[in-house]
Amino acid sequence: MRLQRRVPEPFRHPLPLTARLSARVEAPHPLPPTPHPLPLTSTMLTKHPPNSRSAIWALLLLAALWGYNWVQMKIAVQYASPFQFSAWRVALGGLTLLLAMVWLRKPLKPKAIPETCLIGLLQTAGVYGLASWALVSGGAGKTSVLVYTMPFWTILFAWFGLGERVRGLQWWVIGLGLAGLVLILEPQQMGGTVGSKLLAVLAGMSWAGGAVVTKRLRQRTEVDLFSLTTWQTIFAAVPLIAVVLLTPAEPIDWSTPFLIALVYNVIPGTAVAALLWMFVLDRLSAGTAGLGVLLNPTVGVLAAWIQLGERPSAIETMGMIVLALALILNAIQAMRSAQPS
Repeated sequence: MRLQRRVPEPFRHPLPLTARLSARVEAPHPLPPTPHPLPLTSTMLTKHPPNSRSAIWALLLLAALWGYNWVQMKIAVQYASPFQFSAWRVALGGLTLLLAMVWLRKPLKPKAIPETCLIGLLQTAGVYGLASWALVSGGAGKTSVLVYTMPFWTILFAWFGLGERVRGLQWWVIGLGLAGLVLILEPQQMGGTVGSKLLAVLAGMSWAGGAVVTKRLRQRTEVDLFSLTTWQTIFAAVPLIAVVLLTPAEPIDWSTPFLIALVYNVIPGTAVAALLWMFVLDRLSAGTAGLGVLLNPTVGVLAAWIQLGERPSAIETMGMIVLALALILNAIQAMRSAQPS
């Protein structure tokens, strides 16, 4: 009798030989195990920001849209009162942002309504209302530069309102900012457009007050920045509409230039600009974004010079250069503060 070789149970393969050969041919070569991804730290994001090149292009486009918007605002207030124009701009801009929230499928319910209303009053109604009022008799270029003194007032208001100490280059920022203001305001010439210049400075102060309230809110409550921007814009339309209803003014001249200016302010100047700004802040540091914002008044001055023939005087030009230097130092300080220790 022929003896069969007994194979131990642990070494028996459950499949026949043909199935094993077929499986060996068809089975793909095993890949090495994928290593566990490292957590993304703030240092890594700072050194290797995602899509930074596209964010830089977005920042340049934003500067062009916001900077040229001052020319369109100047045109608009020739056909409507500043508060009529501001009310239409803010109301339609808020509606457009709300539609964008629906399109992006963001939660529509607002948070911290009292603080959001205060931010809308200061950072939107106050800024747009006062800036538009300043443009009635003031130049678009000079008004844009004076409104963008907002970083200096933010430093001072945060010092008193948030207890943030003034450090390093910030002292130079404040000193140069005040010097540039004096040069542009030209206190030796009390007539002319001094009133419009003061209104523009008040608009910058109003923006800074809203920035301090926003920072305090975000320290206490987690809020979506786009939702906050949308709802504070909607709430800001209420006081502007109230001012329009309570103050007498000539009816709006719905001419073609006014309609073009209004559409530009609502869509590129507000809705598209807000989306671009969120995109930039998501991919660049705050200091880099702030440095790019310096292009806004520069574009405003050049556009007003080319299209409206507004040529600043030698003293005003010197003041603008001093203010630009102060803003550059402020952005450098912001980038230093953002670097990891």
